[in-house]
Amino acid sequence: MQTVRHPAVAGTFYPRADYVLTHDVRAFLASARPFYLKPKALIVPHAGYIYSAAVAAVAYAALQRFASPIRRVVLLGPAHRVAVRGLALPGVDAFATPLGLIELDQDAVQLISGLPQIITSPQCHAQEHSLEVQLPFLQTVLPAFKLLPLAVGEASAQEVSGVLELLWGGDETLIVISSDLSHYRPYDTAKRIDSATAQSILRLESGLNHEQACGATPINGLLLAANRHSLKPHLLDLRNSGDTAGPRDGVVGYASFAFTEEAGYVH
Repeated sequence: MQTVRHPAVAGTFYPRADYVLTHDVRAFLASARPFYLKPKALIVPHAGYIYSAAVAAVAYAALQRFASPIRRVVLLGPAHRVAVRGLALPGVDAFATPLGLIELDQDAVQLISGLPQIITSPQCHAQEHSLEVQLPFLQTVLPAFKLLPLAVGEASAQEVSGVLELLWGGDETLIVISSDLSHYRPYDTAKRIDSATAQSILRLESGLNHEQACGATPINGLLLAANRHSLKPHLLDLRNSGDTAGPRDGVVGYASFAFTEEAGYVH
């Protein structure tokens, strides 16, 4: 019998009705600034869609032209609700969203399951939003794929990069890191902090802390791997909740990045 991780934040972070969700995701993608590049990896934010989906959509829109070869998505995000040591697999066969089921990539699960930093924790995934909010975009942009979702708890950048190395693959594999930037700073302060964080990412400096990004650990792991594979980072969008749908006295920062295997062409 197939085990399924059901949506936890449908109806709060994004619409529960499939037709509304489809309309909204397509509208965000259509409104995104166009970039011409071929991403191997993305960094995208994970707040409620009203706040951060426009920023995430810039990265997913860039992916659309190069989506056809992708068959595996390695999705990493911070564990917000359950503290764990290491990187947690969900221990299920599929993830569900209002747009349908996504099968887990069991070959990828087997590939990494022997690593000491890999654990299985359905509880860690049950209410976790950082991975879930990415799924409707992936379901809309990619024609067919299997998912390898990892909720990242207490771990080192080296432990994350070691997992990414095993799963790196070729054009069939996309890596997605889910992370917001600074949290609940005044608007101008957040802009300064997030701009400096973005520059660190563009320099592939893998020393981010959790004041700079809630997903600092998976980002740092990606940056180590990006250095090893000579990826080039591109900043696609950098805003905060004060720019999208919230007040400016305490904002959350959002950015989207694409990492390409060549210099790429951006316009």
